[in-house]
Amino acid sequence: MSRELGLATVRLEPTPRLAHTEYIDSDTIVSAVTGSPGNWLSNDAFVRAWDLDLLWHSQDGPTHWSTRGRTTDLGHAAYVAGGTDQRPSAPSPFNDLDEVLAFDPVTEYGLENAAALAAHYQAVWQRGQDAHPTAVFTGGYYKTLITGALESFGWDWLLLAATDPDGFDALMERYLQFTLHHYRAWAKTSCEVFISHDDIVWGAGPFMKPAIYRRSVLPRLAELWRVLKAEGKKVLWCCDGNCSMFLDEMLSAGADGVIIEPCVPLEPLVARWGSSKVIVGSKVDCRTMAFGAPEAVEAEVDATLPLAHRCPGFVFAVGNHIPDNVPVATANRYVERLRQGWTRT
Repeated sequence: MSRELGLATVRLEPTPRLAHTEYIDSDTIVSAVTGSPGNWLSNDAFVRAWDLDLLWHSQDGPTHWSTRGRTTDLGHAAYVAGGTDQRPSAPSPFNDLDEVLAFDPVTEYGLENAAALAAHYQAVWQRGQDAHPTAVFTGGYYKTLITGALESFGWDWLLLAATDPDGFDALMERYLQFTLHHYRAWAKTSCEVFISHDDIVWGAGPFMKPAIYRRSVLPRLAELWRVLKAEGKKVLWCCDGNCSMFLDEMLSAGADGVIIEPCVPLEPLVARWGSSKVIVGSKVDCRTMAFGAPEAVEAEVDATLPLAHRCPGFVFAVGNHIPDNVPVATANRYVERLRQGWTRT
């Protein structure tokens, strides 16, 4: 009944246990659990073995921006087994601030035919849901406003753009118009739950003045969510880093829930929103799982459970997700401890 449990949790309905989701960047763990190799999202045996009720998924369209216009490759550190995801950074294709502030993603990347784009997203979602019938396969979009601008410009130009509040506001409006095209297409699909991803802060919190967020970013995220909610979708805002400063505003503005990392204090979030919003996360940190003793991981599970049981919409997940350097034995201990305490009374 995992899919039913996942949907009931997102709808804040009673469930016999806490819901569970993970994002696994470890083929080693997947292979050890199932006996077969493969990415977790292509291995339904793993989804079933770990009782995953909701699957984190996003898709930004049939082609990557880099094939349609200018983007900035910041490179990537080694994260998965063998460091196969490591790549060096590339020079930015942008030359001055005026060029950045005048950038229009609609002109640069183009907009796919609306009906064809909706059909593409429907097919993506349907394939995923058919492959995992016991879980909620989410719709989602990754490169939204800040994350989208970062994909285009990289950090240096993005931060410089923010020094011109009026120019930055106009730039965010153009990213909104581009992103709205994709949200409208996703809104026409059959997905019930949508992950709206935008990493608008760092681990220490906002990297721009809060007034810039409140003028140029937060209201536009809420505008995107209204498109989805008008079609009955449940919207979960996914934001890495410490977004605590903006949680009240964004949950009041229409997000049905939030996906957080452990740098976001859980106690005030549960106290303020635990009865009325979905909370995806926990106190369990991937760094504890990778470098700590299994007992330390169990302690983080135990510290989360009393808070989780106060929330009808709590979905348990490792914060920062699970990388390849987590020992299999530790991962198994984590799931065992969660199962020991997830039954609702």
